[in-house]
Amino acid sequence: MAKKFARAFVCFGLAVAVAYAADYGILRYRVAANRMPFGTVTVQPYDAVPQKDNKIEYLPEDPQDETCVHSLFPHMGDTPCWYLTRHREKRINF
Repeated sequence: MAKKFARAFVCFGLAVAVAYAADYGILRYRVAANRMPFGTVTVQPYDAVPQKDNKIEYLPEDPQDETCVHSLFPHMGDTPCWYLTRHREKRINF
């Protein structure tokens, strides 16, 4: 039973590695071919400031445009656009 689990774990790890490598290869091709691999999403940041009475005060900031990458995984230091479009609020803890 342990061998089957180990084999399944290794196969899953290889599948994720192949998917990541293919995603990166497609992204590099888009960069080389200048096919719009990057985008921007407007994000609403807000500060979460703890108060003395164990409550949190939320202070909104001005909306900001964040650069994102059109891929499945994060690459080149940018978050995927599909993730940013679903998480448009950015909490900043103090």
